[in-house]
Amino acid sequence: MSPVDWISRGVALWRPGFEKASAGTGREPKPSASAVPGAASQPPSSRTTRERLQATWRKGQEALSPRVLRRTLAELQAVVDPKVSEVEGGRRALALATWYRGASAEERHDAWLLMSEQFGPDPKKLQSAREQYEAAQGTPEEGAAEIRLRRAFVSPRTRLLQRFAAFPEGMRFLVDLRAELLPHLKGEKRLLALDAELETLFSTWFDVAFLELRRLSWDSPASLIEKLIKYEAVHDIRSWADLKNRLDSDRRCYGFFHPKLDGDPLIFVEVALTDSISDCITPLLDEHAAASDLKRATTAIFYSISNCQTGLRGVSFGDSLIKRVVETLKEEFPKLKTFATLSPIPGFRSWLVKQVPADKLASWDKPLELGPKSPERAELLAWAAQYLGKELQDGKPVDPVARFHLGNGARVERLNWAGDPSTKGIKQSFGLMVNYLYDPKRLDKHRTMLSQGEIPIAGAIEDLYR
Repeated sequence: MSPVDWISRGVALWRPGFEKASAGTGREPKPSASAVPGAASQPPSSRTTRERLQATWRKGQEALSPRVLRRTLAELQAVVDPKVSEVEGGRRALALATWYRGASAEERHDAWLLMSEQFGPDPKKLQSAREQYEAAQGTPEEGAAEIRLRRAFVSPRTRLLQRFAAFPEGMRFLVDLRAELLPHLKGEKRLLALDAELETLFSTWFDVAFLELRRLSWDSPASLIEKLIKYEAVHDIRSWADLKNRLDSDRRCYGFFHPKLDGDPLIFVEVALTDSISDCITPLLDEHAAASDLKRATTAIFYSISNCQTGLRGVSFGDSLIKRVVETLKEEFPKLKTFATLSPIPGFRSWLVKQVPADKLASWDKPLELGPKSPERAELLAWAAQYLGKELQDGKPVDPVARFHLGNGARVERLNWAGDPSTKGIKQSFGLMVNYLYDPKRLDKHRTMLSQGEIPIAGAIEDLYR
């Protein structure tokens, strides 16, 4: 029997449902938490994996018994065994990944805890390397001491994850693992180390140098077009006619792809080519509207940008994507001079609810009925200008879409009344939309302003302040 077959067989037998009762105890195997009614609401075990590995019996809602936990740890350690080759390490990782895919949510949680708590840097080596580095400051040995300190910080967890990435579907496995892990971080600080390790590795593995920019069109493979429908996060694609409109002659759609994710987009952007900055999303989504005259197009409107992989949260593609798209569009359409967005303001209403009394909110219940000179309309625009132009949290814009575009070097250009008159638009932002302007010559300047706590805004926004 080959080592990989032995590991696959062994891992399958170690799952709680297959675990045999200890000799002489007469105890039946304890079912996993997912099989216990109401177990989903139970808190995770308070015991660390170190305590559980040293114990004899399972406690509370722990999915894996101490015996099975020890065996699982041994197999994880076997993956990073320095005596085995990269190929063999990848095979062992594949065997564990196969078990993981069939495991319950609670069993997967125990696997995360093992990877997070049992594969950190060696504290003794780290302390020794730090002391040597401090002692070497200002001496010829400083460089060598720094190298030793850097190596001490590299955890076995890094090697473990690298070997999971070695088999053909390994990258997809890790991205999906992190997507499942993320919702647990707020209430489970023990998992933060694993998440941070994954994010750091993904930032390297998904560097823009390794990504391919592709245009999606009506002639693209059906499987790719279906993914565009699946991942669209800003304006739902309602029909095939709607989809065809977004891929028509006066439109462009581009996505970033990674060779290890088998044609699955990481992020994509939808662009409309127009003769001016758009102030309403309705004409752009009107599948019956005539196509724009490309000979008159001077403006590219980014009206939808969707991140497709939850597991890559925190890995930034937006800046690189927009730059590459701008360069690609300018090559095809040299007359394009203006690059802007037509963006939702998803956090506006929820923020405003905390700022004004209920009777004031009631005056904006039907914003589309407020006339151009209405004082309620002017007041609502003033609040929106303040929200986008002044409100920061931890030095970043509070609105998630603003945070994305301003972080990429754009500026707040213009607020648009009734920019999104749909039910969703009214619910999110009273129908308001915003244009963010991307001026290629001022992107760095705007990023610097933001880093200093100043949001880049146009004069039209400043004029709206209360």
